[in-house]
Amino acid sequence: MANDGEIDRARRRTLHTLATGGVVLAVGGVTRAWSAQLATTLPFQGGERDITNSFPQKSDMLLLRSRPPLLETPFSVFDHGVFTPNDQFYVRWHLANIPTSVDGATFRLNVRGHVRSPVTFSLSDLLTKFRPMQLAAVNQCSGNSRGLFDARVPGAQWGNGAMGNALWTGVSLRDILDHAGIQRGAVQARFNGLETGVLPTTPDFMKSLDIDHARDGEVMIAYAMNGKPLPLLNGFPLRLVVPGWYSTYWVKMLNDIEILAQPDDNFWMTKAYLIPDTPNANVVPGQTGVKMVPINRMVPRSFFTSLTDAQHVPAGRPLIVRGIAFGGDTGVRSVQISDGAGTGWREARLGRNHGKYSFIRWEVQLTPQAGPLTLKVRATNSAGVSQPEKANWNPGGFMRNVVESITVTAS
Repeated sequence: MANDGEIDRARRRTLHTLATGGVVLAVGGVTRAWSAQLATTLPFQGGERDITNSFPQKSDMLLLRSRPPLLETPFSVFDHGVFTPNDQFYVRWHLANIPTSVDGATFRLNVRGHVRSPVTFSLSDLLTKFRPMQLAAVNQCSGNSRGLFDARVPGAQWGNGAMGNALWTGVSLRDILDHAGIQRGAVQARFNGLETGVLPTTPDFMKSLDIDHARDGEVMIAYAMNGKPLPLLNGFPLRLVVPGWYSTYWVKMLNDIEILAQPDDNFWMTKAYLIPDTPNANVVPGQTGVKMVPINRMVPRSFFTSLTDAQHVPAGRPLIVRGIAFGGDTGVRSVQISDGAGTGWREARLGRNHGKYSFIRWEVQLTPQAGPLTLKVRATNSAGVSQPEKANWNPGGFMRNVVESITVTAS
């Protein structure tokens, strides 16, 4: 975890950004024209993707859609370190109208509803009047890897790059809520941001957490990631950070918190982002009569980052194989590798622990013999939950976390 000096530097950078007028995206902002520089193909039907660096504050990204922007992190980025660079951190918005500029001096966060004292905070208030906190946490789209589902399902056809890990700096949501004073009978906190739909009938994108969860001391309102102010496409000036939960709850451009005295019945909680209430959210295609519940906690995953499928490697020489893993809603207990040689699973060496919600690096040394070699990797979290050998399926294309497998050829 970061020290007090790193936290202070993140705060000062954010204050400087606000003092100079926040973030303004020129040349049409997030909807400006883009030009593909390169192209790549993800490993599923329809996986052809342009690679663009024409979105503000972003370098090379895989383009799924330009409005609202859906940008995937090229998977090679994850081999460069535990923390995903801000300029290649994936982007996912739901509604098409996204502000192209935010004035930090006039921006306000409202806390209202079932509270003793409705309150409005400036960004300066949040940065100077509350104790800062910092937390490393994976932000992962609920539909990460959806393009790999079999049978195919509708929705954004992500590869494995709709995720990222950052060191988030901000303030505890509990401190903000306690300042307003939660009244007896409050059951949920609902979060809203600045994105809106094109049509007035489009349901406003809002997500809710139970009060006890909102006040657990880990949920935070972030104003910086990896020591710098949030990029606009990742939610500047504020976003909710809900460690261990899928990113649908990590509301971007957060400007409104409403405390509810009854469960939230808005579209995005009762109709969208629902999963089967079954082990690993798994059903078979066409299955009916299954109870559905809002998606919530993440599950463990692990990936190869130093090798790709169908790659050639030297035979008979030591080979360092490495990757990343995360435990979902808790830490990683172990990462194991299988090389298909009949020796079962072997333990990988884990790297530095940046906290239970962060990526952790792993590596193992192999000496591949000539010929094809199938490698598998699986993570087990500290609650004893392991990745399954067989992929789950559900109509939303959510929560894929099957054991990853690649085949390389040694020669």
